[in-house]
Amino acid sequence: MPRLLLITASSPEIRKVRKARVLNFQQITMPYLASRVPQNWEVIHVDEEAEEIDWNIDVDVVGLTFHTPSAFHAYDIATHFRSRGICVVMGGPHVTLLPEESSQYADVIFIGEAEGLWEEFLKSFEAGSYLCVYQQTSAPSLENIPEARKELFHRRDHTNGVLFATRGCPNQCDFCTVPVMYRHKLRKRPVAEVAAEYASFKGTVIIFWDDNIAGDMEYAKKLFRAIAPYRKWWSSQASIHAGRDDEFLEVAAHSGCKQLFLGLESIYQQSMAEVNKGFNRTEEYLQIIERVHSHGIAVQAGIVFGFDHDTPEIFKDTIDFLEKAGVQNATFNILTPFPGTPLFRRMEAEGRILTRDWRKYNSRDDVVYQPKRMSAAELLAGFRYANERFYSLPSTAKRLSRSPVQLWWTLPLNLAYGYQWRKRAQAAPRGKVRLSSLSSPSAFDPCGR
Repeated sequence: MPRLLLITASSPEIRKVRKARVLNFQQITMPYLASRVPQNWEVIHVDEEAEEIDWNIDVDVVGLTFHTPSAFHAYDIATHFRSRGICVVMGGPHVTLLPEESSQYADVIFIGEAEGLWEEFLKSFEAGSYLCVYQQTSAPSLENIPEARKELFHRRDHTNGVLFATRGCPNQCDFCTVPVMYRHKLRKRPVAEVAAEYASFKGTVIIFWDDNIAGDMEYAKKLFRAIAPYRKWWSSQASIHAGRDDEFLEVAAHSGCKQLFLGLESIYQQSMAEVNKGFNRTEEYLQIIERVHSHGIAVQAGIVFGFDHDTPEIFKDTIDFLEKAGVQNATFNILTPFPGTPLFRRMEAEGRILTRDWRKYNSRDDVVYQPKRMSAAELLAGFRYANERFYSLPSTAKRLSRSPVQLWWTLPLNLAYGYQWRKRAQAAPRGKVRLSSLSSPSAFDPCGR
């Protein structure tokens, strides 16, 4: 019986960065790919966010998936297993972004989506002959997808299940890797198949691991109506369009939606225009957040700092706005020009890329390009200030008292994030820029005076 080791690679550096996130949801690539492996194969899955690799394991094939900041780590893993004469296969975001680089460290690479080609490779491997590169020439069908193998979920992420309904996004934002990964734009699984997998999870807390659950509004409404009878709670990420449609929000809430991650990105309209995301109209943000809250759905705001129109004032201005809006949670990122994206090509042409050390492309601990209206040190310090202030006790009290939506779980989550960021603040070097220089005397005033 041939043996297959699947590894969801995560470098020590990125694991350290992610500790402050508290919630680190199960990645689903490998559990879905495992469901397509022939029954005569034995499959082992190692998720480095939850367990260590057995370097002496006896297997025939090692498969790796990874994001850019874990690339060098994944190459080290591949080198080890190849030195033992084991066939190493690589795929996922970074391989698709930089196939020529990745191919130097693997026997086989998959560019783009693997459905269909994955089965072809495994069959060819058993026959003793296979290709070095597999790449889709057309979009693989999302019909009749086997359910992910639940026994290969290893993270303790406070959820009972993760799945996806759609793949890709209809938008073409310059800084996003999704349009590069899924050039065929938004595609959808049959509603009945998604609902059946949703129902199959034991427990009530589910994550839709979609790039944009609101990418097709009518499809989403049909899906929400189909899953409503199962009386589970779910969360997903969506574009700002979700907050413009009351029917979408009504059926989402009725089906069990407790939180939506909204890609606000920036409160400066010029910044949205510069990265081809002008459909985010910042003057609507407050109204949209209020509308989402009115349906009993919490908001997690996705915020990116470091656009070309950002000045050092962006950090305080952003937290002031999020507090005014009563946003329950926020994920802050430092703008990162990932290779293969239009943003990377533009910054490379301008000579602003500072490093190609992919370990630093973590969006939280390092700045990898030269910002226009502040220094890299100011950007990093401002990012830390935003996290620490947003998850401070005064800000938490202000935000959650203004919009006490889902307070029973958003309050403990805020306290956990605050604790993690206070630990990071004590341990992290500050460099030459003091956080206090970015805040006004009233920055921590719970009354907003």
